[in-house]
Amino acid sequence: MDHEMFAQRLREAMAQRGMKQVDVVRAAEERGQKLGKSQVSQYVSGKVLPRKDVLELLADILGVPAVQLAAAEPAAEAGAAAAAPSVADTDVADAPPGAAAPADAAGQTEEPSEHIARDHDTNPQHLRSGNMREFKKSSKLDNVLYDVRGPVADEAHRMEEAGTHILKLNIGNPAPFGFRTPDEVIYDMRRQLTEVEGYSDAKGLFSARKAIMQYAQVKHIPNVSMSDVYTGNGVSELINISLSALVDTGDEVLVPSPDYPLWTACVNLAGGTAVHYICDEEQEWYPDIDDIRSKVTPRTKAIVIINPNNPTGALYPKEVLEELLAVAREHNLLVFSDEIYDRLVMDGLEHISTASLAPDLFCITFSGLSKSHMIAGYRIGWMILSGDKRGAEDYIEGINMLCNMRMCSNTPAQSIVQTALGGHQSVKGYVAPGGRVLEQRDYVYEALNSIPGVSAVKPKAGFYIFPKLDVERFNITNDEQFALDFLHDKKILVTQGTGFNWKKPDHFRVVYLPRIEVLQEAMEKLADFLSYYRQR
Repeated sequence: MDHEMFAQRLREAMAQRGMKQVDVVRAAEERGQKLGKSQVSQYVSGKVLPRKDVLELLADILGVPAVQLAAAEPAAEAGAAAAAPSVADTDVADAPPGAAAPADAAGQTEEPSEHIARDHDTNPQHLRSGNMREFKKSSKLDNVLYDVRGPVADEAHRMEEAGTHILKLNIGNPAPFGFRTPDEVIYDMRRQLTEVEGYSDAKGLFSARKAIMQYAQVKHIPNVSMSDVYTGNGVSELINISLSALVDTGDEVLVPSPDYPLWTACVNLAGGTAVHYICDEEQEWYPDIDDIRSKVTPRTKAIVIINPNNPTGALYPKEVLEELLAVAREHNLLVFSDEIYDRLVMDGLEHISTASLAPDLFCITFSGLSKSHMIAGYRIGWMILSGDKRGAEDYIEGINMLCNMRMCSNTPAQSIVQTALGGHQSVKGYVAPGGRVLEQRDYVYEALNSIPGVSAVKPKAGFYIFPKLDVERFNITNDEQFALDFLHDKKILVTQGTGFNWKKPDHFRVVYLPRIEVLQEAMEKLADFLSYYRQR
């Protein structure tokens, strides 16, 4: 099956049915199947080919034979092609056992049948026959999406390779926008480099874990010892480890919508199902507790709390956290609390660690230095196990096993944790009145709300704002297409709201790390773009 020809046939079938990519995704959901938005986008663009079961699902949705979508000939030549058998006429999966995959016009093979992959040791002749073997990504990745660096970011990269300058407002990466690591941190790392050339303990260096344990004490997180602290190559690695050790096929994990998409991706990768609970934009983006309760089932194993929230910038008060924890108590759920932005709180507000309110629950708290100390590239994060760990011994053994398998997190970055967490915290100056992050937050909030058809809730923490678009005004049915159109017209990269597992195509995330003069230019370009934009 040729990539471009399949994509052409797919686009033609969608056009004949009057369907857009989002319609295909919804139709799959109605059939009890999962198709990711990025997954469909990659099929339509010809970047990847579907497996046989996905091909049949697409054909069913579009009301065409699967062989029509898989045909190697253009639609205009279908009549001529019918006169002679072709790749389109022979489904590889239906070939008799032991038969080789038929070759297309370019000499390539159709998708290899499953028996070839299984029998390669006993049938090496196939691999020497001149046929091309195709290696596909694992089906475990079918429902794994990370659109912060997805198709729109891929297109931005292509444009950059062609020489176009792109303003990247899609990722919270402080360094490109002039935020520097504190000098003392750099100095201490340089002094210790020769002392951290080898592996550390799988959980991390003593000095780093001691400093993190003491930080947990400052945050009033109960029942934490040195053995409960794990360092990682960023929080991202530890999210993956903690979910891989916990989730079995069929398990459900409650995850906020919108979310930081790695949480959903890692739940799905582990074989579970991310069940999204709504955060209410009308209520400062706080979680909807009734919605959460309605989505708890006997299969629910854990709840994820992202506070401060990415992408909304919401900061949950004690009352909201207590309501969330009441649900966890009622249903005996493990609590994951992502608190990476806990030191980037503005407006004189205070961050409360979820675990500090739950000495009776098993909680895992995630944080790190990437954002607070502007060292995202150093990749140093941690997780803290706290509260009542009875009944979690086997799970903790699984975490230890996975940590042992990766040996340790990078030791040079671990070596500066003690310095970073002790003494003067330069991040406080960024979020205080007159501070750069706070002023940039204030500017972008006012600028977005001044654009007709755009509204936004003011963030209380972090680097992000999650504005809403009037989809009727702009005729938006596909927010990924909106982000692509904005990128092509104005050379500015943002991430669409559905990339954060928000179901409606009416939001996007803006990173407000650039200086105000850069943000001002970006907001002027956005206002101009929306003055004429109507999605087709």
